[in-house]
Amino acid sequence: MTRITGASYLAGLIGAGIGPSLSPALHEREADRHGVRLLYRTIDIDALGFAPEAVGELVRAAGALGFDGLNITHPCKQLVIEHLDELTPEAAELGAVNTVVFRDGRAIGHNTDVTGFARSFALGLPEAPTRRVVQLGAGGAGAAVAHALLTIGVDRLAVIDTDRGRAEQLTKALCGRFGPGRAVIPAAGAADEVARADGLVHATPTGMAAHPGLPLPAELLRADLWVAEVVYRPLETELLRQARLRGCRTLDGGGMAAFQAADAFRLFTGLEPHTELMLADLARATSL
Repeated sequence: MTRITGASYLAGLIGAGIGPSLSPALHEREADRHGVRLLYRTIDIDALGFAPEAVGELVRAAGALGFDGLNITHPCKQLVIEHLDELTPEAAELGAVNTVVFRDGRAIGHNTDVTGFARSFALGLPEAPTRRVVQLGAGGAGAAVAHALLTIGVDRLAVIDTDRGRAEQLTKALCGRFGPGRAVIPAAGAADEVARADGLVHATPTGMAAHPGLPLPAELLRADLWVAEVVYRPLETELLRQARLRGCRTLDGGGMAAFQAADAFRLFTGLEPHTELMLADLARATSL
């Protein structure tokens, strides 16, 4: 039996359609391993009937109620920024926050998605070619994943989003950090880009339990294309299922979820997470 010390923590997750999230289990099980109490609550804006813009009010309420920290997910990762007192340099550069820490009456925004995706990619797709990659989605998760991809060595990243202005803003920021031409908005469209790409990264909500479906026609997938996903619930999205049927190497969103959760746990508690055990926790939970 785990011996519980006097330390206790209160954390939560703000987002839409997050009922199936595994974040509560991941954080609470890791706290048990350290012998501390951590209560983790989901704050689902859909279930509460709140608009995404209510994220500021929810963050302020959490701070007043004594929360130690919050995770932030779709569609609030960018909207939350104006309601915070401080951003880490990486969160400011990304323009997206997935973790808020409350310290001394201040709400500080962090982003653990970048390192989470990079570590997951290195583990799940070792030696994958990265000359040309297509990314679907330029929102909060997309911004983090795009920075991670260029950091790990992608030569040319084509960013596609239904909101062209958002894609333009992201590619401008990427080129400013990594150099001209490293990120582009393709003129030819998704089909032509995917046909010439080494890999495809999906960073939109499509495929989540609350947003089922495919983000692009399955016919565009081919055996020599690797496909990476950020959605982890379900672990096998329709995109990954179709990709595997066609012989693609694939990366599910589980690794990114576990790695970013480990980083957030460290920020909330100051304790060093057992990352490998958190990966195992997520693997077990998603296999049930």
